[in-house]
Amino acid sequence: MKLLAKFTLVFVLVFGAGGAVAAYLSYRFLQDDARDQVLQQARLMMETMLSARNYTTQQIKPLLVTQQEHQRSFLPQTVPAYAATESFNYLRKKYPDYAYKEATLNPTNPRDRAADWEADVINTFRNNPDQRELVGQRNTPSGESLFLAQPIRSPQPCLDCHDSAQSAPEAMVRRYGAANGFGWKLNETVGAQIVSVPFSVPVAMADRAFKNLMTSLGIIFLVSLVLLDLLLLFTIVRPVARLSTMADQASLGNLEVPELPVSGKDEISVLAGSFNRMRRSLVSALKMLEGH
Repeated sequence: MKLLAKFTLVFVLVFGAGGAVAAYLSYRFLQDDARDQVLQQARLMMETMLSARNYTTQQIKPLLVTQQEHQRSFLPQTVPAYAATESFNYLRKKYPDYAYKEATLNPTNPRDRAADWEADVINTFRNNPDQRELVGQRNTPSGESLFLAQPIRSPQPCLDCHDSAQSAPEAMVRRYGAANGFGWKLNETVGAQIVSVPFSVPVAMADRAFKNLMTSLGIIFLVSLVLLDLLLLFTIVRPVARLSTMADQASLGNLEVPELPVSGKDEISVLAGSFNRMRRSLVSALKMLEGH
């Protein structure tokens, strides 16, 4: 195997090993970064829904509760949870992978009733009153899912409808019945806002970023390998080849070959200088022998 081929093989092995380690570490980093990005988007969505709730409570509800239609049939648009859920349904048209639910242990609207795993999340908040956020993963029939949850507590305005059926608006009781959604206590944790997203979303983000990164690194590796080979060719391989040719000619008795150029103080230059001196010494010794 020629010298340049050996150097190339060494570079490929070294860069390959380093690239494999870098690829493993990069993929882990990109997965964590993608997961953080998804959670950050979920937090932004959560804050958007909180804003919708506050807007409904402070501006929409005072306008609608005085309307005669609200007294007759109850307008769900006055309910913060309803407003937030409906707002997210519009947002979901652009972000179809995300899901939002205001899961409640004892809701008025049946669609808000917490599933078993959502009830576990709510109970976690109830058992840890100081906890403001919960991030977790769970298995679903369609695969693993990532979720972000924040507690829902019942301030005084909520008790206007959820304290008891007797004190609740008659139109609301007629619409949803008197069996559910009552008995809430002041500042009690009654539910949780939960944003869910399939775990395949951050994985796909990490895969795309990893593919782009590996493509870029592959191009850099090939360009670097070519440049290193060219550098070795002109600084080491060619001088060594000339030295080898000169040694071969000298071994065949041809001492008329020109001396090798010596420039610099590196090992190749030192070797060329040493060979030149050996050649001159050999020529002088042969001339002395011919003189005798």
